[in-house]
Amino acid sequence: MKILKFLFVALLFAGLYSCSSDSNGEGGSGSIESITITPNAVSAQVGTPITFVVKTNTNEDVTSSATISAGNTVLTNATLNSNSAAQFVVTANYSGKSATVTVNFTEGPSINFTKRVLIEDYTGTWCGYCPRVAQGIDLVMDQTEFAVPVAIHRGQDPYNFAAGSTLENLIGLQGYPDARLNRLTSWNYPEPNNVSQVLALTEGALPKVGLAMNATITGNNLDLTVKAKFGTSVEGAKLVVYVLENGLIYNQTNYTTYYGGGSTIVGFTHNHVLRATLTNILGDDVPAGESIYDGTFTKTFSVPVPSNITNKTNVEFVAFIVGKDKKAINVRKAVSGDNQSFEIVE
Repeated sequence: MKILKFLFVALLFAGLYSCSSDSNGEGGSGSIESITITPNAVSAQVGTPITFVVKTNTNEDVTSSATISAGNTVLTNATLNSNSAAQFVVTANYSGKSATVTVNFTEGPSINFTKRVLIEDYTGTWCGYCPRVAQGIDLVMDQTEFAVPVAIHRGQDPYNFAAGSTLENLIGLQGYPDARLNRLTSWNYPEPNNVSQVLALTEGALPKVGLAMNATITGNNLDLTVKAKFGTSVEGAKLVVYVLENGLIYNQTNYTTYYGGGSTIVGFTHNHVLRATLTNILGDDVPAGESIYDGTFTKTFSVPVPSNITNKTNVEFVAFIVGKDKKAINVRKAVSGDNQSFEIVE
């Protein structure tokens, strides 16, 4: 009898232990043998997020509990985005199991814009050889509307722009005159004989950055909205905005045969003279999330008219975008009363 009672107790204990093992998932039907990670899309355009779902082999959704990472970056809310075209291997880890999937971000169809060239002329009223570049600019402007000149006066000059020294350090300026195209490219000497070099930069492959300005001067108030639209991702994009003045009359020293020769050009008209910058002269950062394919960056300025402006009706604005290499990608000018739209080229 005692033997029968012992066998009954032993069998009951064994049964309870077996049930306990299954309930803990140790070898039972509820054990996690593998996991999967599934994106809502294996390819998306830049700027469009991809989200992921992690499930166990029993089809249990464990996304909120899993650790999901792309490289060394742990994703928030199981979502991955990219500001540029790239491929990512995304890994999910849960309960000692892991799974990976590869996803791609691609740019959409290119957006192209009307192309212009920026001419920055380092000059001075005291500089006898500087009329040479002025003559070159006149010849360029006679042949195209797609050049945007800026005269940066330096030295003992009534229009000296002190912050120009920052640009001179950038380009390694050796002397005057010096003319740069799209900020960094030297305009070959003698400039009036090399107009074709400038014109070539208004042709060819179209830029994938466009600009539009809405400008108003009312009384002593200057209101300017600058928009930049990106047809591709631009790393390290910066916006530069200049305030220029035309029609400034001052005698020009002259060692050239241009403008009739003579040691002094009396009452010379100085145009496109840089009077102020509304941004850092090297540019203000464009947020990475806005300098992407089909992204638009907007910056608004509302300031007094610069005190050195002599005639508000002669003011013009120049805005351009530079990239990581500090070259100007595209440029545009505007005057008070302009309400521009993007010049998209289909």
